[in-house]
Amino acid sequence: MAIVQVEDVTKQYRLGEQEVRALRGVSLAIEPGVFLAIAGPSGSGKSTLLNIIGCIDTPTAGRVLIDGHDVSGQTPDQLADLRARTIGFIFQSFNLLPVLSAEENVEYPLLQLRELSRTERRERVAHYLEMVGLTKFAHHRPNQLSGGQRQRVAIARALATHSRIVLADEPTANLDRHTGQDILELMKKINRTSGTTFVFSTHD
Repeated sequence: MAIVQVEDVTKQYRLGEQEVRALRGVSLAIEPGVFLAIAGPSGSGKSTLLNIIGCIDTPTAGRVLIDGHDVSGQTPDQLADLRARTIGFIFQSFNLLPVLSAEENVEYPLLQLRELSRTERRERVAHYLEMVGLTKFAHHRPNQLSGGQRQRVAIARALATHSRIVLADEPTANLDRHTGQDILELMKKINRTSGTTFVFSTHD
């Protein structure tokens, strides 16, 4: 069964006096374990589609099913819980908290999962920092890390909640070509070894 189903989704919003139609009748199904790229030029609606799949935004029309559950009409609290347990996010601007170390940034979303003990949280953090090759940098803050290392922290943070699907919005846009290629290879490797579903947007 598809982990995500998008059915005839349209998204319109106002930009000053202008009515913008970001998405028009979009339908797609995302199967578990895929590595999927949504490609298109800037302004084509890629980020809007990811935000709707990720329950950060809601469609003007149409519906979205995550893991078989229709998420339209759910309360913000219900959507927040679904996001916390099912969906990981990676952003082009990394979105790390500057006052926290790498390990604290990875641990931060786990604080919402009340069933995890402090020891279990620490074990998960260590496991995913090792997976992205950053064990030695666990105590570094974001301003002490390179762009590629920051994005690796963001990947570890997205995976630590045991997300079934990771949404990556232009994850290599702020990186040089070589580093961007390394990040894509890392995501592919995690996809192959752990079966995590990756959906990322790119204009490249």
